[in-house]
Amino acid sequence: MNVDPIRQRREQVAHLAAIARRAGWSFFGLAVVAFAGGLVIGLSGLVVVLVVGSLILGSALLLPAIIVGFGVTAAERDDRGS
Repeated sequence: MNVDPIRQRREQVAHLAAIARRAGWSFFGLAVVAFAGGLVIGLSGLVVVLVVGSLILGSALLLPAIIVGFGVTAAERDDRGS
């Protein structure tokens, strides 16, 4: 059976996008937990850096992962339709 190299590459990209989405949402969750903990124990500089850093990393991972994931889905849909 021949494996289409484009579909194989698309699967790899979809897998990487899924990992990046999971990591991005995890950083957002870390930011929420750190912020809630900071409210309880006091918002120190370390807590603020952790929250802001987590939000930046989460956004940097999540935005391209979502866009790439939609692109892969659209390409698969287009291939099935053709």
